[in-house]
Amino acid sequence: MDNYTQFAPAVLVYSLNAAGIEGKHNFRDRSIIFGTSMLINSAITVPLKHIVKEERPDQSNRLSFPSGHTAIAFASAHFMYKEYKDTNFLLSISGYSFAAFTGIYRMLNDKHWFGDVMAGAGLGIISTELAYWLYPKINKLISGKHNTSSAMVMPFYQNKTVGIGLVKGF
Repeated sequence: MDNYTQFAPAVLVYSLNAAGIEGKHNFRDRSIIFGTSMLINSAITVPLKHIVKEERPDQSNRLSFPSGHTAIAFASAHFMYKEYKDTNFLLSISGYSFAAFTGIYRMLNDKHWFGDVMAGAGLGIISTELAYWLYPKINKLISGKHNTSSAMVMPFYQNKTVGIGLVKGF
């Protein structure tokens, strides 16, 4: 279940918008922000797992710290918070329940220690904060000063790896 709940708040943001409950940003801007958050999150979490090499509680491998599922879950929840905090506060914080569930579930399934989950939560929130801070700079880069430029942001999945790519034409 934690494979799905980690993305639930982000899915809710897009679903709520489709249902007419608008967040802070439009589809394009929101997608750039969320994609940036996921890139930052992965760029920190994945290398850190291989540097720290902490053994999981179930001893299945040495990639316990930090919890990637929890990092994604809290990045997703914080994304929901940032999009709805000014218009519907209770809705904005509801994503954190999915994030907390994801972290607790990872510990109950002996995949992570408490410290792994706490670090993942912090990294997730920080990655989303950085994405919102970087967004004006990224938007300027994508938009450029010339109308002849074009850009495309596209998610990908290959060999069990998820990512997002940016192609910019000048």
